[in-house]
Amino acid sequence: MNKRAKEIRKRIEKRKRQRSIQSTLSYQPLADLTDEERYGQPVITYDRYAADDKHPLFRKEVFLLKTLLSACLVLLSAVAFRNPSETLAPVRTFVKHTMEQEFQFAAVSKWYEKQFGEPLALFPEKKTETAKKNTKSYAVPASGKVLENFEKNGQGIMIETNGETPVEAMDEGIVIFAGTKEKLGKTVIIQHADGSESWYGNLGAITVKLYDFVEAGKEVGTTMKDANEAKGVFYFAIKQGDHFIDPIQVIPFE
Repeated sequence: MNKRAKEIRKRIEKRKRQRSIQSTLSYQPLADLTDEERYGQPVITYDRYAADDKHPLFRKEVFLLKTLLSACLVLLSAVAFRNPSETLAPVRTFVKHTMEQEFQFAAVSKWYEKQFGEPLALFPEKKTETAKKNTKSYAVPASGKVLENFEKNGQGIMIETNGETPVEAMDEGIVIFAGTKEKLGKTVIIQHADGSESWYGNLGAITVKLYDFVEAGKEVGTTMKDANEAKGVFYFAIKQGDHFIDPIQVIPFE
């Protein structure tokens, strides 16, 4: 009887040792397990771009092709201007016209606002639809008397004001020139959304900077004092495309 009991106890102890060894061997920290071992099924990841793949926004071949084409265009322009041949005259004319053409900052701003509902960060907040009028109205740059009409010089008009008076923008737009022009003195040119430009010349002072966005009625400068300093005068013109138009047809002056 005692012999039988000893054998049973030995078997029990042997089984305990085997279970202890198996549990030790089968233990593995969760941190060392793979996703498949941890969750019991394969885990699919969606990393589209492997280490050797190229990002779709940058293609080396396209970049090199664009660089090569740009270099060819620059070289062609240089040859056209260095060679006096009449055959290349159309190329010179096209390049010159393109380089002299002003970039339509104000038009791009309006297009962006119309397409995406918000203006560019460089420009002020968008006006509400209720504030917009169906008929376009312009601000009078400065009240005064027309001294020199459009027919006299074919570009703009000279306006006399009472003393040194602020000159305001006729419409919102981008300042594309703020400096001194020959025959006009201190001048500000504003480009508007429809592609037109308003010119304010013969100013005593300029109060805006290049590429400023100005609202209609915003001060751009002050009039120049005349000889006896009792009156002020300034030059005003409106340019549509390559031609100037009579400002009196757009804005009424006294």
